[in-house]
Amino acid sequence: MPERTAKLERARSYPYAIPDGSYTWNGGAVAAFDPAARSGRTPVLAIGSNQSPQQLTRKFGDSGEIPVQRARLADFDIYYSAHITRYGAVPAMLQHAPGTVVTLSVTWLDDRQLDIMHGTELSAAKYEFAVIEKIDLALDCGAGLESVYLYVGVNGHLMHDGDAVALAAVPAEGRRPRALTTAGILEIIRKRFAPDDSPDEFVFKLVDDGGFRTACTAALAEDAAPFAHPARSLKI
Repeated sequence: MPERTAKLERARSYPYAIPDGSYTWNGGAVAAFDPAARSGRTPVLAIGSNQSPQQLTRKFGDSGEIPVQRARLADFDIYYSAHITRYGAVPAMLQHAPGTVVTLSVTWLDDRQLDIMHGTELSAAKYEFAVIEKIDLALDCGAGLESVYLYVGVNGHLMHDGDAVALAAVPAEGRRPRALTTAGILEIIRKRFAPDDSPDEFVFKLVDDGGFRTACTAALAEDAAPFAHPARSLKI
């Protein structure tokens, strides 16, 4: 794929292809899920692209395995975060949403993998590692968790026309705000900050001009809504 096309695809296709069921990421391939493989590992919510084998391969290369378990989390939803990644996507964040049940994944990480994940999630200072408790998280094997680790969006979720925007790629029951693709939310942001640019020019500017990307993120954060559920931050 030519470089320019690849840049556009990476930005607009977030959060990438997410399997419908639980699976094991195995060195870049997808294998059957084995509940026994979770033993001794840390359960970390995957709310956006960390649910996708493609993104896990970007982060972890071609070795190791990660159990990825589908789950349903009551009274939460997944919205677009008020920041833009270095590759031009608008990433996800979890948000308290009473009455909504969102389908997401839990990645079961060993200590080495957790360190790698911290490096990818915390380096830009847009997330913090935390634990949430007293939750209703039903795993697809029939078990459940009352607490789980996650990366909380420190800027809060993006607001448009006075409301959140949910990720269309993430299914949810009882969802209140409208849902858009990443390409759709990028168009909203383009019209706000660079209406004279074409959609492609805008994505390239976000990727290639760090100062412009930072300025867009700062403006999005000004009217963002913070994470609205008690969370205990963990120092890394």
